[in-house]
Amino acid sequence: MRLADLAAALNVSARDLPPQGLEVVGVTHNADWVQPGLAFVAIRGAKFDGHSFLQKAAQKGAVAVIGEGLPDGQSSPLPYLTVPNAREALADAAAALAGHPSRALKVVGVTGTDGKTTTSWLTRHLLREAGLSTGLLSTVGYELPDGALRHFPAHFTTPEAPQVQETLRDMLGAGAQAVVLEASSHALALHRVRAVDWDVAVWTHLSSEHLDFHGTVENYFADKRKLVERARFAVLNADDPWTAHLSGIAPAETTYSMEGQAADWQASRIEERATGLHFQVVSPTAEFDAHLPMIGRFNVANALAGMAVAHQLGATPAQLVAGLASFRGVPGRMELVPGADDAPRVIVDFAHTPPSLEKALSTLRTTTRGKLWVLLGSAGGPRDPYKRAPLGEVATRLADQAVFTEEDSRDTPLQDILNEMERGAREAGRRNFSSIGDRREAIRHILQQAQAADTVLLAGKGPEDTLERATETIPWNEVQEALEALGLRK
Repeated sequence: MRLADLAAALNVSARDLPPQGLEVVGVTHNADWVQPGLAFVAIRGAKFDGHSFLQKAAQKGAVAVIGEGLPDGQSSPLPYLTVPNAREALADAAAALAGHPSRALKVVGVTGTDGKTTTSWLTRHLLREAGLSTGLLSTVGYELPDGALRHFPAHFTTPEAPQVQETLRDMLGAGAQAVVLEASSHALALHRVRAVDWDVAVWTHLSSEHLDFHGTVENYFADKRKLVERARFAVLNADDPWTAHLSGIAPAETTYSMEGQAADWQASRIEERATGLHFQVVSPTAEFDAHLPMIGRFNVANALAGMAVAHQLGATPAQLVAGLASFRGVPGRMELVPGADDAPRVIVDFAHTPPSLEKALSTLRTTTRGKLWVLLGSAGGPRDPYKRAPLGEVATRLADQAVFTEEDSRDTPLQDILNEMERGAREAGRRNFSSIGDRREAIRHILQQAQAADTVLLAGKGPEDTLERATETIPWNEVQEALEALGLRK
């Protein structure tokens, strides 16, 4: 794309651009990622101003700079496009350079504090089973229609705008007709998914999280609400009190409930069996029995949301029933680790908030014959510190024994995190916990202590492939760690 055409796409005057037709092949906001032919977006962040890296970007081959205005006394070594909002421009430029791929796709966005990933994967599966070639972009990774799971190098629930648009373009090129995209509050607030054309928005649930970034629960809600505001159709959880503030925003909507609220999609007669979840569905078009081979009653809500989306995009009740029955779950989401008959049942789950931990432990309690154990930590760095004590309280209230350990402590002293979790337990009058700072050592300890009739929940890391410490980031695979620990049992 010529620079003048990109300027026009951003509604920026091209009169001060050089007369020769410079070609722009891509865009980035990170000077380390600049390659020849890219435009560099200079964003003023909390710690750094992108304008400090203009020379570096030019030396690496950038052809233009996009920003909100040069600092006083600074000149640009490259043609400079002035925009009102650099982050918005990053998203708009990325979409324009990728050819606006979302306009040629049926795009489903899923947001909420809990349930996003399972709902995204389940929706993707139902759409594929209904014959729609579907891509997926979630916290676990991304899939083209071929179904192979791939990973971004960056540790984002949703990657930055250029990666989002490039991935959507790749999905379209690989034959995708639809895509399911997990939209985090950070992605919505920072305009990473601003230029995505949304067909369906799914709202799962909202509870307090990421207040270090959003400041208040109200701000957190307002950022997540943007997805519903931008979609043509909304699928809303009637069991979530925040849904009352979302009704009527999208041009059209449907609702779902597993708790008896008035809704278009309802589940009743829910049973948790050894084979998974069995329940009856009442939908706008039919009533039918459903089987979902997953652990956790709360997954019925995720199933209702996925069915509502797939039905909106053309799936029949028969296709929904068959699709649910053939779903095999999400890596790191209530994932059963294979073990010997004389070993405890080990579950790996991403639960890292008090509500999600409470759901996971309550679910496992109903099918645990012996003791229920939980291993968990809480993230450090700038992540929400206010959930550490509540996590300790929930863990010791619902499990027979808890082991507190590390979970991406980053630059926060690990002992400070462990102290907060212990405080939450002690203030509730409980002593059924211990703390082991090294996560590998903690996993091996808990799996040595647990008996064959017990259940052990390894919470917090789920499918993540790194563990972040103060001075290092190490490769991590929670399931593999559990398997190795089980192999050491005496």
